[in-house]
Amino acid sequence: MITDKLINIDRYKYFPEVVINFIKNLSLDITSGKHILGDGIYANVEEYNTKNINIAKYESHNEYVDIQILLSGQEYIYYTDINLLNTDIPYDLKKDITFYCDVVKGQNILLDGSNFVTLYPNEAHAPQIAVNNEPQNVKKVVIKVKKDLI
Repeated sequence: MITDKLINIDRYKYFPEVVINFIKNLSLDITSGKHILGDGIYANVEEYNTKNINIAKYESHNEYVDIQILLSGQEYIYYTDINLLNTDIPYDLKKDITFYCDVVKGQNILLDGSNFVTLYPNEAHAPQIAVNNEPQNVKKVVIKVKKDLI
């Protein structure tokens, strides 16, 4: 896992160039939905209300790396060692996701529009968690990059 300020994105030379350019040109008016950036690289732009930590679930991916960025609002992403978790919903090959039944707690990152987090395959994370248990509407970009491209 990597977290850093967006102003430092040029330092990540191992990110595909199309990803770096996409991030540098992001704006609040980007349309929601799926944006294909290249072979094995796409971005999902979503708007949603953050949720209470009590209903959050850890998840992990096997094939894609996530680069998560907020365009508006704030949210926490909790993370933990995947080996400490118990599977709730087994791996779905089509959606590239496993869900876990363990209580979400511990270490977290605050996404606030100035930073990003990169989550690698098999790193468990629980996104979309409300700051101070006060749900808010956010706009988020999740860039998905096949693990062999990064």
